[in-house]
Amino acid sequence: MTDRPDGRPVKHSLTLRGHRTSVSLEREFWDAFRQMAAMRGLALNALAARIDANRGDVGLASAIRVAVLRDLQDQISVQRDC
Repeated sequence: MTDRPDGRPVKHSLTLRGHRTSVSLEREFWDAFRQMAAMRGLALNALAARIDANRGDVGLASAIRVAVLRDLQDQISVQRDC
């Protein structure tokens, strides 16, 4: 992965239901997305496919960013409840 300290999105290829697609996300979102998949025991493509299946008319990159944000918000909520 190319380290982009300027905050610009980095494009990576994913395979969703047998089809290749490219998604551009900032490095920090890629890192959090990978952690999210690992925590669930899923391959990155499998998590992306789940997000894709539920995204409606929102772009895939936006849907991934929102999923990452919601996951982090859920983790914060759990920590507050402890």
